[in-house]
Amino acid sequence: MPASNNVADSPDLLTQAGKQYYQNQQFNQAIAKWQQAREILISKGDNINEAIVLGNLAQAYQKLGKITAAKKAIAKSIEILSSSQKHHQNLLANTFNIQGSLLLSEGKSEDALVVWQRAKNIYETVGDKNGLTRCLLNQTQAYTQLGMHTRALNTLEEVNQNLKLQPDSALKIVSLLQKGDALRLTGNLKDSQKALQQSLAIAQKLNSDTNIDKILLALGNTSRFEKKTEEALKYYQQAIDKSKSPGIKLQARLNKLRLLIDTQKLSKARALATQIQPQLASIPPSRTSVYALVNYVQSIEHLEGNKIFNNQKAANKIAAKVAKAARQAEILGDDRAQSYALGYLGHIYEQTQQLKPAKTLTQKALILAQTSNAPDITYRWQWQLGRLLKKQSNFVEAISAYDGAVATLDSIRNELVASNLDIQFSFRESVEPVYREFVSLLLTPEMGETSQEKLKKARQVIESLQIAELDNFFHEPCLKANPTQVDRIDTQAAVIYPIILENRLETIVSLPKQPLRHYTTAISENELEKMVQKMRRAIRRNFLKKQHFAICQEIYNLLVKPLETDLAASEIKTLTFVLDGSLKNVPLAALHDGKQYLIEKYNLALAPGMQLLDPQPLASQKMQVLIGALSEGRQGFVPLPGVKNEVEKINTEISTQVLLNQKFTSKALQKQISQTPFPIIHLATHGEFSSEAEDTFVLTWDNRLNVKELGNILQSREQSTTNPIELLVLSACKTASGDKRAPLGLAGVAVRSGARSTIASLWAVDDEATSQMMVDFYEQINQPGVTKAEALRKAQIKTLQQSKFRHPYYWAAFVLVGNWL
Repeated sequence: MPASNNVADSPDLLTQAGKQYYQNQQFNQAIAKWQQAREILISKGDNINEAIVLGNLAQAYQKLGKITAAKKAIAKSIEILSSSQKHHQNLLANTFNIQGSLLLSEGKSEDALVVWQRAKNIYETVGDKNGLTRCLLNQTQAYTQLGMHTRALNTLEEVNQNLKLQPDSALKIVSLLQKGDALRLTGNLKDSQKALQQSLAIAQKLNSDTNIDKILLALGNTSRFEKKTEEALKYYQQAIDKSKSPGIKLQARLNKLRLLIDTQKLSKARALATQIQPQLASIPPSRTSVYALVNYVQSIEHLEGNKIFNNQKAANKIAAKVAKAARQAEILGDDRAQSYALGYLGHIYEQTQQLKPAKTLTQKALILAQTSNAPDITYRWQWQLGRLLKKQSNFVEAISAYDGAVATLDSIRNELVASNLDIQFSFRESVEPVYREFVSLLLTPEMGETSQEKLKKARQVIESLQIAELDNFFHEPCLKANPTQVDRIDTQAAVIYPIILENRLETIVSLPKQPLRHYTTAISENELEKMVQKMRRAIRRNFLKKQHFAICQEIYNLLVKPLETDLAASEIKTLTFVLDGSLKNVPLAALHDGKQYLIEKYNLALAPGMQLLDPQPLASQKMQVLIGALSEGRQGFVPLPGVKNEVEKINTEISTQVLLNQKFTSKALQKQISQTPFPIIHLATHGEFSSEAEDTFVLTWDNRLNVKELGNILQSREQSTTNPIELLVLSACKTASGDKRAPLGLAGVAVRSGARSTIASLWAVDDEATSQMMVDFYEQINQPGVTKAEALRKAQIKTLQQSKFRHPYYWAAFVLVGNWL
């Protein structure tokens, strides 16, 4: 750092030196300079500049996770400025901004918003438009953490509208950059790309090199999520070429490395990994350098696989890099970064079967994560500790560690949704296994007889996973869990939880007013997935009866046969399945016991989780249906000639309001839903369910509504009426081909629509069969005392009794999701 003869005596020079250290993420060195500056200012009686330095100190302490010291510094700053003259109001507002950031880092989002509102009021009073804009940008962070992503985006939109008429500026660049990042986190990738391109255009116009590289990096990240590999690689390379910041250059290279590995461009990945090594060695110690070292080793692990741990020399080499990162963090006094490095070093020892040092390192990392208020890292080390304890057969402590990991995950759903690429995050790799491994541990045979307490805990954990999956699907924590006791709703319903584990299928069954039952079937996850794929192929109409019977019976024997005696003894009429993983692709109605299809024996329903169920029976009211339908081909989709007949016949059974073809626009649908509280919404149009929210949609005449847009339209009437949508019917949808997790899109539509129940099809069904079955369904649902599940069952049975529609292809696609009453 540049030296000065009188720097030690000049508070201004000390403050500037501290800022330089802070920008290089050398926070302890920054604190030392600012503390020196403060002592000089106190001796001179310069309270105002002391307050400014205290604000700087608070931000540095916050970066180190030293929240108590940060809060003390900011409180003193506010105390000084609050007692000063009114012309220091701007400084007070700036200090409130810092205090808000501190509260946000503690997870106190609502308190942060209150403090930022005080800052906002001051900026408005003194007419500081730039200060007001910075404050609004801060507020969007709190909205994001609270899961209020629409509010965050609306605020960003307000900021950008305010800045639109102003000359292009650095503030406008940052505002659009932040908007682009927020849109990416909510899964709105198209608009994210647009906002980032606007930000880039202004930055290039103003020659704002300090922002151009950040925008290029953000564009790379958005393109990566869009699966536009070549485009993402191009942006990362541009960021590398243009950036003068070693930190941005390194981050772009690391992101590029991970993308090359993920897309199996392994020779290019190895070449880039070699290029990165010298930069890792030369970058000054900081939080950035610690994370970079660890992320580099993580990428090398993904690149080389387990063979790196089978080679002791190679394993020692990567362990040395992570140990170096941990030492850097310790020297910096950065507990969070040290936790990240030590925990990953523990992971390396775990992989090389050195369990004792792995456990010691993990415990130390866990303590550091907890004391530095870093729950996003805490859960990882709780999970790792649970694995290590399980390997040492210490099951009691392992359960406690896993329990802590799941509790931490449940408490930070918002932060996980808004996680960034600096600490590599993948739901499939980093979250889902925590829940599954915990269930496996709770139900492990080595622990002897499985108690009711453990069964209830396992059920609760798998329910939490269902919610976490949907949060991850929507890229926002929009689901509120309300545990529901089924036997209080329906004394003739059983709830079945088949849980897929690595080497077995565990099934938990809840029967009315009885202890939970539990069954174990030895079958690997891969074997089960192959069975499901085989069944889906066998359901095609060109397969022979004998072929589909065999596989339908195999899966029946897995899911239902072990329960037959208990179901009969309890006089069960309805089976509700909380399906897991690949089993969500199974058309349950087509399961066969050798004599009958399952739908011929029971009413059937699916639930994304009983915690998400609205347990109200179908209200006694005049049944009115709003139908939106397309019979003509639109936007490249083929015509649905049977839809007209379907609509006409439904109209003979029940009172309807119809929007057909040109009349079925997005605006017309929204207008009808907001004006009239139709209990049933029936959409007879093309649609597709995907594992991505952006690709899950229904077709209108003028638009392709994705799941979030459809949800917003369907829930728009909540503002004007307390009557919810009882039933949403999607009669011509299908799951995306080749997408094993596509049924997640169906669950997403069911939950996001706000409807108590949803009926939809897993594949595109014959027009004539669909039309007839829908008419039969409405005929049944109009009968007093008939539940939705019963009405669907009777309609499906009536269809399969017709010789031309006997094959399951014609009727088994239709499933009821949610409330079956």
